[in-house]
Amino acid sequence: MRRILILLASFSMLVLAGCATDKRNDTLTTTLNAYAHAMRWGDFPTALEFVDPKVREEHPLSKLDMGRYQQFKVSEYDEGKGPTPKGQNEVTQVVQINLVNVNTQSERTLTDHQTWRYDAEGKRWWLVTGLPDISRE
Repeated sequence: MRRILILLASFSMLVLAGCATDKRNDTLTTTLNAYAHAMRWGDFPTALEFVDPKVREEHPLSKLDMGRYQQFKVSEYDEGKGPTPKGQNEVTQVVQINLVNVNTQSERTLTDHQTWRYDAEGKRWWLVTGLPDISRE
């Protein structure tokens, strides 16, 4: 009888762990889709809300920085092959972003190497690499 209880407890733990992983993966998909949506619409203030609060605190964006983002429209946001796991609570993804300068109408492509970290306590994913650096020409 004791063996059966131990087996049932072990099985329950595995099922719960699987559910937690599924929930974490679902949250990742939802987060990446919402971030991509904000980026595709050039809604950089909303995209900034996906950046880890610690990163925002350590590297705050000035009004001038945010003004630079407003000089561009996103013409394409391509996630390529999607996220790649880098441990249990971290994924990376490489995104190609096409930007059109609203003043010159010139278009350029930048590669954004993103790292996302899962906050188990807050049950959400945070972008730890910050917004893409659009200042490079």
